[in-house]
Amino acid sequence: MSSLSNYAGWIFRLNLPTSSSAASPPAADGEDCDNANLEGVQLLSQNKSEESNGINDHIPSPSYLAELCPQGVSVTTLDQSEATQPQSPSQNWSWSFSSQSCPSKWNVTSSKLLSVTYRPAHEAHPSYTNISRSREYWNKSVGSCVTCCDAGCGKCSTCLGGGSGGSSQSPKRRGKWSSMKRTMSGAPKPIHRVKVDYTVEDIMHIEPVSAANTGDEEADGVWIRGVGNCHALRIYLRPKFGSCSDGSQSIIDSGAKPNKDIGFELSAMDKWDNLQSPPWNSKDGDAKKLGEDQKEVKHWGPILTFAIPCQDDESKEPTAKDKCQPLLWKVHHPPNPNVALDSFLLMEGALNLHMQNLQGKSSSSFDYDVPTNVYVNGYQSWSFAGSVVQGEPQPGSAMPDVLSGAFNRGGVVLSGDHASCDGDSWSDNFETATNTRNTNSMDDVEELNATTAFYKSDMFACISSNGTTSQHDDGRILLDEEGGPALITGFLSQRKQYGVVCMDKGLRHFNLFACHEGQVATRNDISSDWAYLQIVDSSCYDEEAMVYYIHACGDHNDARAMEKGLTYGWCSWYHYYENIDHDSLSKNAHVLNKAKSKIGFNLCLVDDGYMTSWGDWTSLKPGKFVKEGGMRVLADAIRSKGMQPGVWLAPFACDKNSKLAKDHPDWIIRNDSGRYSNSANCGKFFYGLDATNPEVRKHVYDTIHRAVHEWGFDVLKLDFLYASCLAGNGKYDNTMSRAEAFYLGLRTIREAAGDETFIIGCGCPLGTAIGWADGMRVSCDTGPTWLPEFPLPHWDNGTLPSLRGMLRNTLSRSVLGHRWWHNDPDCVLLGNTTKHTDNEVISAASVVGMTGGMFLLSDDMEKVSDARLSVARKIFPLTGVTAVPLDLHSTMNGGMPSVLRLWCTEKSIMTDEVNGNFEVDVSGILREQASKLQTEVGWSPRNNNIDPYSRERSCFFVAPGLGSWTVASLSNWMSHSTTMSVSFAALVAHSIQDFAAMGAPKDSISSSAGPGEKSENGYHVFSFWSSEYVWIPHETLVDNSPLVKKLESHQTEIFHIKPADPTSCQYIGSDLHFSCGFEVSSFVAGEKRVLIELKNNYAKKGSVYLYLPVGKKFDNATVEVNGAEGSMEIIARPTLGGNEGVVVRVPVVIKGTGEENDGVVSISC
Repeated sequence: MSSLSNYAGWIFRLNLPTSSSAASPPAADGEDCDNANLEGVQLLSQNKSEESNGINDHIPSPSYLAELCPQGVSVTTLDQSEATQPQSPSQNWSWSFSSQSCPSKWNVTSSKLLSVTYRPAHEAHPSYTNISRSREYWNKSVGSCVTCCDAGCGKCSTCLGGGSGGSSQSPKRRGKWSSMKRTMSGAPKPIHRVKVDYTVEDIMHIEPVSAANTGDEEADGVWIRGVGNCHALRIYLRPKFGSCSDGSQSIIDSGAKPNKDIGFELSAMDKWDNLQSPPWNSKDGDAKKLGEDQKEVKHWGPILTFAIPCQDDESKEPTAKDKCQPLLWKVHHPPNPNVALDSFLLMEGALNLHMQNLQGKSSSSFDYDVPTNVYVNGYQSWSFAGSVVQGEPQPGSAMPDVLSGAFNRGGVVLSGDHASCDGDSWSDNFETATNTRNTNSMDDVEELNATTAFYKSDMFACISSNGTTSQHDDGRILLDEEGGPALITGFLSQRKQYGVVCMDKGLRHFNLFACHEGQVATRNDISSDWAYLQIVDSSCYDEEAMVYYIHACGDHNDARAMEKGLTYGWCSWYHYYENIDHDSLSKNAHVLNKAKSKIGFNLCLVDDGYMTSWGDWTSLKPGKFVKEGGMRVLADAIRSKGMQPGVWLAPFACDKNSKLAKDHPDWIIRNDSGRYSNSANCGKFFYGLDATNPEVRKHVYDTIHRAVHEWGFDVLKLDFLYASCLAGNGKYDNTMSRAEAFYLGLRTIREAAGDETFIIGCGCPLGTAIGWADGMRVSCDTGPTWLPEFPLPHWDNGTLPSLRGMLRNTLSRSVLGHRWWHNDPDCVLLGNTTKHTDNEVISAASVVGMTGGMFLLSDDMEKVSDARLSVARKIFPLTGVTAVPLDLHSTMNGGMPSVLRLWCTEKSIMTDEVNGNFEVDVSGILREQASKLQTEVGWSPRNNNIDPYSRERSCFFVAPGLGSWTVASLSNWMSHSTTMSVSFAALVAHSIQDFAAMGAPKDSISSSAGPGEKSENGYHVFSFWSSEYVWIPHETLVDNSPLVKKLESHQTEIFHIKPADPTSCQYIGSDLHFSCGFEVSSFVAGEKRVLIELKNNYAKKGSVYLYLPVGKKFDNATVEVNGAEGSMEIIARPTLGGNEGVVVRVPVVIKGTGEENDGVVSISC
């Protein structure tokens, strides 16, 4: 194929270095390498340098550029005059990712290919880092300088000249004085971290890999699960400090032990890609030769693989999907038993706001697309997640680190100092002439790590722009789809290391880290998870900027998105806390069973409090449960009431006073000082059990197996799972990272529980659990108050219990629901024992209903008032779909979106299947759809405007005759009443005529672009919670006017917006179910009669609302409800298209007994 320089989509460019030395190019000057001949091409010449020591003497070629895009891979020759020009500082990059077709002109460059931070292997071992408690106290009292490295930290008073050993001394003398003080005080020994940078100058070989777009993992090319077949570049880096020669022996005892499972076997590791095993794993001598001349490689450096998904059809013009393809890459690191890994820096990125070509010339700047927000993802279930306005501090915990640090401690970036170690400090037992640790100078910009970064996000982050075009003068809410582009970066999984994205205050520089935290590098399979980078222009999405990434992660990890159906249930925790017994649980199960005529509860969950101590799971509280077979008897009692029994466990945690802690102190994770690792405080301190220890995994396996197969529980709520991978080197196997340890623990749990058990993760690191959890808590605990209550700090944005924190994360993580798992937003509290206002209870129920997560109550069900219980009845049943937060990335309210949108339609081949009664397994019908990740995206890959009613995840199907409409919720999260305003055009489905009327370019309107009903007669708008109706004219849409509603503090309203038809009878809605349509089994409107059949499996009481054209003479109609005389009330008289009509309210009572005519409403003229 020809050069890819003119390709309109996204291109990865490897900026190979220029040099004055002569080198024979791999192709004739000006000649492009043909795609068919690229396999095995040596892109970099192998001429020996005069300074070469004979080891891996591959010398960079001076004038070639490697390119990678969805259409293939290519190598082009630069103009020689350009090749010899020195690079400007702005072009000091190793690779770039850019597009000529992106209107916003966002692109990314990285100054490095890779940076690796090492320490000596023995310094990762407890025998080196442990100190006695008396020495720890002494160290704290002496001061910080005794813990500095030999060269001095340059920050404390001693190093700054405030005492002896200050900066006036030479580094050598200062180092000796530090060592002497350290010896006298008994302070911890220093960790000699060293950072090694790799740039394009360190490339010794490139293998371009072309792929056929077959979707077959066995096909040529690189196949990545969740992404598909990819074109790729495999880059071999020269060995530097930390690399290892083949067969070298360790000079240090790393302390690693054989890790064998005891008593059971685990399933094989999942296959995430088809990458060949690194060459250092091969016993075949030919595999240790590289390049055209098959020169033997004696020492290996890291190997990078960059990949871009293939274009769907290379013979056609790139589609919108092709033009937004992501870049993926990962690193393989050779084994070296003499070093421990602290981190990989996979990208030192810069976000450029204008296009930059190879000649160093740039186009004009597009300042209106500057980054304005960043979506930050927290480490585990309870950690903050949400969008933060650029420049504002990242919300976090208000509690001291000793009480909350472990809750939020995901990947820890341990970055070495280039200048901190000289040649006398330590050696990796591998010395060559090129074995320098600081071959590349530091950048002008301070390195971004966990300490210096303004924003830190775990696993992934999304930088977005509101764009000046979306700034409204009338104060309306900013919406994502009205803004500018978005940049998504992170990792497809978290099974190798915990990943961290560090960003500066301006969101213009960002680094991507994979955190090892002292992982001893003895294993042959050390690699990162697949890194991900994507820029999505505003013209390519209208719902969710992260949609491709989230779907790719779900598919990559084989997510269990809709495996087990929808959950409606009760949990014992928030009323009883630890004070539970058999009688109180049985009583509530009985009440739930009686209430099933109103709400179909299918789960009763026994939470914490049945055992004497965490860890001693078989030791039940005496006198509280049946002595013989207590938990089995309880599970059977719940099951006899027609519900699944569930039980709470914390399998990797134990109390300090537990028998397990006393019998097995070697199972407990210890920190680097040798103390038990801090697990943070949840009302008490507890210990974390080491998942790398096979005896711990045997204990966990037995615990889970007992709960499922002996006690008989179908649902497991597994809490405090982060305790299995607390920070600290006091663990059984230091060759495993924290993420690998946790992944091994999850495999143990699923193996013990079996595939049919519904597992809910809580206090769980999110990324590692994709594919293992059926449900996932996505928020902190709810609480009896809006904010954390005194003595807890009310300004906390971390993990403290509160309704606000629960709602914030439920909204901001709603994009994960039904893609990675069922979201568990925590319980909705209805009881009057809380301090929640009626508005707050309704808001909580509305958010759970709209986002489609698990729906759990947690009150003493005998004491819940009918008024509060009716709120839950109006949410039940869940629709099985998930609303889209329209201001997820653009919110300016502390990460809390205010607008959610669902589509509803009769236009589906599945309507007949869905229509039935409340018992229909909606989740089963949608399960197949939920697995079709590539068709669930929020925008069409082939049309600029997509039919919203084909968005299966955010659209539910209703009975024929009901038409199509929008359900949108609007929430006021402020502490005072205010007038909320949102663009009306964002809340409706547009017809082709609407697109044209609003000024859409003709070439952007396809034949399938206008799925909405014709709206020239305006819209019926029904407010569900207030039961108010209003007609809105069509000009509101054309003029881009807002929908305005005054809301009280913490109030939510749900709107139903349906295009008006002046000549037809229309179902406006009801106060029976928040969807205003899911409650209808059949709707038939004839010339003289309207017949409505409401689903009658559950008792409900309320009203239905209808539009009746006056011309049909329905104003004098006869009403029948349940076969008896009924009534109707006229509440509005809208004039539609010159035709008068009426909107009527018809009271209904559904008995839920299944009797004939129960729930049938008939209106005849």
